[in-house]
Amino acid sequence: MERIGLFPGTFDPVTLGHTDIIDRALPLFDKLYIGLGRNSNKAPMFSEDQRIEWIRLIYKNNPKIEVLAYDGLTVDCCKRVGANFILRGIRYVNDFEYEKAIADMNRSLEDNVETIFLTCLPKFTFIASTLIRDVIRNRGDVSQFLPDEVKNSIRL
Repeated sequence: MERIGLFPGTFDPVTLGHTDIIDRALPLFDKLYIGLGRNSNKAPMFSEDQRIEWIRLIYKNNPKIEVLAYDGLTVDCCKRVGANFILRGIRYVNDFEYEKAIADMNRSLEDNVETIFLTCLPKFTFIASTLIRDVIRNRGDVSQFLPDEVKNSIRL
């Protein structure tokens, strides 16, 4: 059976924390979808097209990765793409409690989808898209937290 994963998130913007999780997860999967979940409660700073383009550029030489945007439940997106794993990154202990509740719900909704947690490397634990957006709004330098493909396309 092919191991297909879905890494859901908003990726607003894509950070080195995101790419750390993706890069370390790649050996675990035959195919990894990066899924931009559309969340009506969030107003993204960067357009969906821009975020998709960043991921495509970062992983342009990796045939294992595909990027897509989706509405609705993550487990429904898993069904659509044939993913049997959801990948989630954990930075802190409180992240685990929140993510475990979501994983339990997802497992209740779709019992053939497992959630896999990877912890961030310590040097990336404090990098959160929310903080990055705040620094950008206040004209701070976030270049050390972003992949080249992202930092080269936004005005820092």
